Amino acid sequence: MSSKPSSDTPRPLRTFWQPRYWPIWLGLAGMRLLAICPYRMQLAVGRGLGRLAGLVLRRRQHIAKVNLSLCFPELDARGRNALLRRHFESLGMTLVEHGLGWWASAETVERLVEVRGAEHLQEAMAGGRGVVLVAGHFASLEITGRAFSALFPSVAALYRSSRNPFVDEILKRLRHKSVPLLIPKQNMRGMVRALRQGMPVWYAPDQSYRGEMSALLPFCGEPAMTNTALSDIVRLGKAAVVPLVPRRLPDGRGYVLEIFPALDAFPGESAEADARRVSSLIEAQIRATPEQYYWIHRRFKDRPPPLPDPYR
Repeated sequence: MSSKPSSDTPRPLRTFWQPRYWPIWLGLAGMRLLAICPYRMQLAVGRGLGRLAGLVLRRRQHIAKVNLSLCFPELDARGRNALLRRHFESLGMTLVEHGLGWWASAETVERLVEVRGAEHLQEAMAGGRGVVLVAGHFASLEITGRAFSALFPSVAALYRSSRNPFVDEILKRLRHKSVPLLIPKQNMRGMVRALRQGMPVWYAPDQSYRGEMSALLPFCGEPAMTNTALSDIVRLGKAAVVPLVPRRLPDGRGYVLEIFPALDAFPGESAEADARRVSSLIEAQIRATPEQYYWIHRRFKDRPPPLPDPYR
């Protein structure tokens, strides 16, 4: 496992001139034009794009529908379909927010995003201590991340490379707007080193994971393969754990990035108990704004027999 954080030299975008990248260029042009439109218009277009995506991306729609049926058994079919529709509208607005995160001015970001609980992070970082910023895969991370970096400019985040090199280059450029240090997801040594240097590091452990440090634990009441590495990371990095969650406010009123107090007695008695604790925190935030969670991920894949693959 590499011990070096990502230090790739940015590749000029003009090198992606081949025809296979032209649809991405058209999408970028559309995002750039949309970014100068009034904010409420941007969200309206985003909702429309999301509804279209829900019709076109049938596989992702199937994954989201399965996830919602497993995690919200109390909802009837009509309720789940309504939530599914709102979810894809949220995904469309997330695409718009990527453009805002890249091109919006600092003044626009300050006007749209309210950061609450910054004092909790300042207290956790006292004395030069590193902090793991535990977050789930929620919408609005890119735009709220811009507001976060204005308050805490020295921050790192784990990221997963895209298979498409052009998309990967775009995402890295976008995320460097709010995160100066990007650490490849597999590079735990780089994350521990950043923590020991007193940096806050964004970390989202809520996707399916079947590596050495994993366990079958409940997620929204359903067994799911869960990453249990956080306990060791915190112990090795001598770090605190601070949960945070972004929320898109209704009616085009902007965003809130909520930072919570550091978790007491973490790590606890076992890595599995710690992972359950973190999952419970993320689940509570999901219940507050369920449409803003990324249900298009296969959260319940790779489960051991006799548990079935719910996505087949």
